[in-house]
Amino acid sequence: MNYNKAIIVGRVSQAPDLRSTPGGQPVATMGVATNRLWTDKSGQKHEDAEFHTVVLWGKLAELASMYLPKGALVLVEGRMETRTWEDNEGNPRKMTEIVAEEIQLGPKPAAPSRKQRSRSPPQMTYRS
Repeated sequence: MNYNKAIIVGRVSQAPDLRSTPGGQPVATMGVATNRLWTDKSGQKHEDAEFHTVVLWGKLAELASMYLPKGALVLVEGRMETRTWEDNEGNPRKMTEIVAEEIQLGPKPAAPSRKQRSRSPPQMTYRS
């Protein structure tokens, strides 16, 4: 049995970049940072950050671009996908991304600005 599922909870490190395919399908790419805290054998605390590229399609792309500024808390559920291509010098390149199937927006900021207040979404989960 094979199972391809990724679930991350983190902060938006790069705001969603909304664009459209030639066929008119909305697509967005954003960065999400996750942290890991641990204590080594000597009692020293450490923290690591991982940066993930998340691709969103359709309505998820539009919602993310409207409601997920840099720094916002988000839960992303999706699948891992690796793209391959050749760069300008003909070298093979690979990139592994999370293709979002569902997102859940984090809590609203404590004191949103006037602009953000008018665009605050309901606390919900969105599916593609």
